[in-house]
Amino acid sequence: MMVDRERAFRTGDRVAEPGDYVCEAGERAAYGEGETFRACPATGKDTEWKRDEDECGC
Repeated sequence: MMVDRERAFRTGDRVAEPGDYVCEAGERAAYGEGETFRACPATGKDTEWKRDEDECGC
């Protein structure tokens, strides 16, 4: 299942596609399928997560 890479996920949403994600504060985290998006690691508050655009390391 391919997820729209521009789609934002909120804290508490389920991860549909495993991979690296970045929150609004720019903090990165790796998530596995079925995990739940956590609060921002920098602020501890609810945030939006998007797929990390630089995931390939290019």
